[in-house]
Amino acid sequence: MKKTLFFCLSLLILISNISFAAMPTITADKQYFDISAGMHVLSGHVYIAHNNRVVTAGEAKTNMVEVWASGGVTFVQDDINFSGDSLYVYFPSSSAQISGNVKLSRTNLEISANKADFNWDSKIAVFSGNVNVVQNGNCWSADSVHYNVLENSIY
Repeated sequence: MKKTLFFCLSLLILISNISFAAMPTITADKQYFDISAGMHVLSGHVYIAHNNRVVTAGEAKTNMVEVWASGGVTFVQDDINFSGDSLYVYFPSSSAQISGNVKLSRTNLEISANKADFNWDSKIAVFSGNVNVVQNGNCWSADSVHYNVLENSIY
């Protein structure tokens, strides 16, 4: 149970700091700890909700230092909707990498790309590869885009 809680809380810090007051809601078709691999594994309809944040994936696993998720990863908080094919999180560097069909949508903003790297200490997401931006009705493309989640600004 502790490993499940840690895994869920870890995924939820992708966008902002977490208040530890409330317990997350965690569901998956199957959950177990693979002793030989040292991995906590969740598979099938992975759903994690905590403090107005919801993360979903087809499957996910963690070794307490890293998290891998795949099968249509989504993150929703307030007006932020973020999705991609797969996710890799490395806690020592406070970083996450989302790959494949990456999409961020927010009020008056949409960004799509092949990949996004996010650092939750700086709150900066770097989108790269076939980046397309629609901001306040204006459309443009770039090789990469830096986006500050807190300030809701592109630079």
